[in-house]
Amino acid sequence: MQMRTNCIKVKPLAPASHLAKIAFMSEIVRKPTPMENALRDEGVRLTRQRRVLLQVLADADDHPDANELHRRAHSIDPKVSLATVYRTLSVLEGAGVIDRHAFEGKPARFETADRPHHDHLIDLETGDVVEFRSEKIERLQAEIAAELGYDIVHHRLELYGRRKR
Repeated sequence: MQMRTNCIKVKPLAPASHLAKIAFMSEIVRKPTPMENALRDEGVRLTRQRRVLLQVLADADDHPDANELHRRAHSIDPKVSLATVYRTLSVLEGAGVIDRHAFEGKPARFETADRPHHDHLIDLETGDVVEFRSEKIERLQAEIAAELGYDIVHHRLELYGRRKR
């Protein structure tokens, strides 16, 4: 007795060469960020928890401290530990891809170093950090340095104040 099977021939929606291109393109990984490269260069594994922390850092539009970064990352992935946050921040700071700020003796706060140069005004009552840039201040600093025989390589300006009532 011969068994007969019903076979349906399925015609591919695209030629095989096109399907191969699609498969190849889906394997293309986005370009690593400077923060990811810094971790890899230091031999630090890029775990899911670290990826979450890097995304939190990249998305921050304020100047969070380590505890705040941990809180934000932990809300996304509860496996993110405070030790991972501190270790990762240390490596990133050493590589120069994040800036660490110690405003008026408060806990260190962080921001990515890929932002255009700016200065900070810290509100002493609220702790808010206001970023600003002033061409007048930049020119004056360059003039002062030149008068003293220097070229400015790097600088930070932090102003501390209280809102006028």
